[in-house]
Amino acid sequence: MIEMVPNVSEGRRTAVVDQLAAVLSSSPGVTLLDVSADPSHNRSVYTVVGTRDALFDATLRLVDVAVQQIDMRMHEGAHPRIGAVDVVPYIPLDGATMDECVQLAHDAGRALAERYNLPVYFYERAALRPDRARLEVVRRGQFEGLSARMQAPEWTPDAGPAAPHPTAGATAVGARMPLIAFNVDLDGATLDDARRIAAAVRESSGGLRCLKALGLWLPHRNRAQVSMNLTDYTETPLVTAFDAVASQAAALGVRVHESELIGLIPAGALAHITPERVGLVAFDQSRILEARIADAQRQTS
Repeated sequence: MIEMVPNVSEGRRTAVVDQLAAVLSSSPGVTLLDVSADPSHNRSVYTVVGTRDALFDATLRLVDVAVQQIDMRMHEGAHPRIGAVDVVPYIPLDGATMDECVQLAHDAGRALAERYNLPVYFYERAALRPDRARLEVVRRGQFEGLSARMQAPEWTPDAGPAAPHPTAGATAVGARMPLIAFNVDLDGATLDDARRIAAAVRESSGGLRCLKALGLWLPHRNRAQVSMNLTDYTETPLVTAFDAVASQAAALGVRVHESELIGLIPAGALAHITPERVGLVAFDQSRILEARIADAQRQTS
């Protein structure tokens, strides 16, 4: 079993979000576990599991619809992005290896480039160049900066043309271990406050290991947010990340409002804490990856 978590640059048009979900749920051999959409980020995250070949086909089916429905020239949102299908990671689960996910990323990325004339960058374990392994580096400059950036030889895509798709931009395709997308909303904070907190806690600024963080403003909530990815929760547990944000917020005279998960969370990340301890006030056990997989297996058995 392999997990795929495509992030699509559409979180406001419910009909498109639902259409993309239907494409995935109707793909043979694939089980759609979760859809998380947010209008401020203007982004949807889909969690699916399946076999290698089934996910390869599902990837092409998803991108086919997204390229038709999403025009990046009209897109705006709080979250960084380079394309209509911004990122497609593959994650090894039961019986799968990282090497298989890397090969799937390369095969799917090259197929997308050929079929849709779409520039593709490989990242994380699938990266062909170590300086482009980190997703935040690949996204630097976002969709609006792609044309200028691709003129530099060091930013020639790994597959596809050396120019953005006019409406779909580019796509990052990778292989990685499970991560936790965990956001903390703040009360009384400005965007600058959120950015200062994010800079203090993230690894790249000397903060916590295996933690990526951005400070964002969410107009639909009228609230600032620290948006985080925990790339290895055994190195930096969820509670450590939450407490670091809360401590930095208190130092600025603001407080945590609540937290949210984007997508699903491995059971081990909540093994020794309650969801409320990290601000997940309305947590449902169906947000746990293993529980959702088990439920899907029961329904199909």
